[in-house]
Amino acid sequence: MIYLILIAYIAIVFLGSLSGTSTNAKSPEGYFLANRGLGTLALFFTILATNFSAFYFLGFAGAGYRVGYAHYVMMALGTGFACISFYILGAKIWVLGKNHGFITPAELIYHQTGSKALRWIFASIMLLFTFPYLALQIIGAGYILENITNGAIPYIWGTTLLTIFTIAYVWIGGMKSVAKTDLKQGLLMIFLMLVAVVVISNSVGGLTAAHEKVYALQPELFSREGTGNAFPPKKWFSLLIFWVFCIPMFPQIFMRFYIAKDINTLKKSALLYGLIPLFISILPVIIGVLGHLTFPDLTGKATDQILPKMLAAHSPEWFAGLVMTGALAAFMSTLDSQLLALSTIVTRDFILPFRENVGLEQQVFFGRIWVVIFAIVGLLIAAQPFDTIDDMGRLSFGGLAVLFPTTFMTLRGGGVAPFFGILSIIVGEWLLLGFYYQKIPSEYLFGFDRSIIVLAVCFGIVFLGKLFDQKWGIK
Repeated sequence: MIYLILIAYIAIVFLGSLSGTSTNAKSPEGYFLANRGLGTLALFFTILATNFSAFYFLGFAGAGYRVGYAHYVMMALGTGFACISFYILGAKIWVLGKNHGFITPAELIYHQTGSKALRWIFASIMLLFTFPYLALQIIGAGYILENITNGAIPYIWGTTLLTIFTIAYVWIGGMKSVAKTDLKQGLLMIFLMLVAVVVISNSVGGLTAAHEKVYALQPELFSREGTGNAFPPKKWFSLLIFWVFCIPMFPQIFMRFYIAKDINTLKKSALLYGLIPLFISILPVIIGVLGHLTFPDLTGKATDQILPKMLAAHSPEWFAGLVMTGALAAFMSTLDSQLLALSTIVTRDFILPFRENVGLEQQVFFGRIWVVIFAIVGLLIAAQPFDTIDDMGRLSFGGLAVLFPTTFMTLRGGGVAPFFGILSIIVGEWLLLGFYYQKIPSEYLFGFDRSIIVLAVCFGIVFLGKLFDQKWGIK
């Protein structure tokens, strides 16, 4: 039954993604940006499905198991607050993209600053720090297929099969295919996760009774700080506001600001994005918390598999397969967007500047080749995953958030001196990795999350650069 569900899902998504793509995949704007023609719902769901991925299905459930409902409050409100930056930056990005034909984020930065060095550093950071998050989707797919087939499809084969499938429809249809699949996969993801909560909670005695049992076992799961004081006030505040700076800097999200049909479409999608996470973020966390009733002693990587474990323990085989198909939908809806975004960046920011005679169809061909290359790199990273999905995701998030101060000053802060924009990025990434690998003592965080301290330093550098530029003309 599980294999029939998987085959049926893959066939439906693949065939649906191909409809109407033949005329959209021959030019860079068509292949990479779906001819800038997405309506409100299509844009909203492609942003939602792109952002809520393996980190949502497995990461949220795993974090719910480890630290409890504190994770929900921080993620739901924080992710919802990202709509603020969608308004502040997204509207400006759409206008500039429409007027000047930008396709990649770094093209916009180059146009506004005139600095080739800043353009290449900006694009390089997007490439480098998107890879962990890209690999995270592949890892999630491997975990899911291994669990729902009871090991019949081993982890490495699962990661490979789903990656090949994703490559296929991205190769053929580009952004149009991605947007079509994201709409279907976003709806499927939300519906199946809601039903999964109902089925699992009923199996363990009902939502209220089950929570009473968990509270008796581990009351810390219901505290604001979370288990083991995971989110003390300063760290909780840090992560609450962090997503405002992080989410717009994912290249696949940044590029979606270009593809709205008009400015009102973008604003309506931003409003929806501010509301929907408040509802959907709670669902996997509930399953993670209830997981203590059935699997009380999970640690490390095993906690990220609490969702498939709970489905296997408390639902029929066919239903577990159906929900995990929804999870696969979430993984692929992020993986496809990341592959397309990264291939676009390499084609437009690293090949085109040195080969200006490359024709439009050649640009699309190069993009398709890089989709395959980046998918292979993602598979290689997935072969040796980090300790937890949350850990892997947050490294990626922090590295990309470093780009926000330079982007903000470029678009809304009156401009940035290229030297200080570059300095901000280099210093920010050095600090981030120093804190991540514990080469810089945690005492220098003063109780805050590392990403907020790094962002504060980056903002300080670009603001200082603005003052120097105004007084002495330092570029």
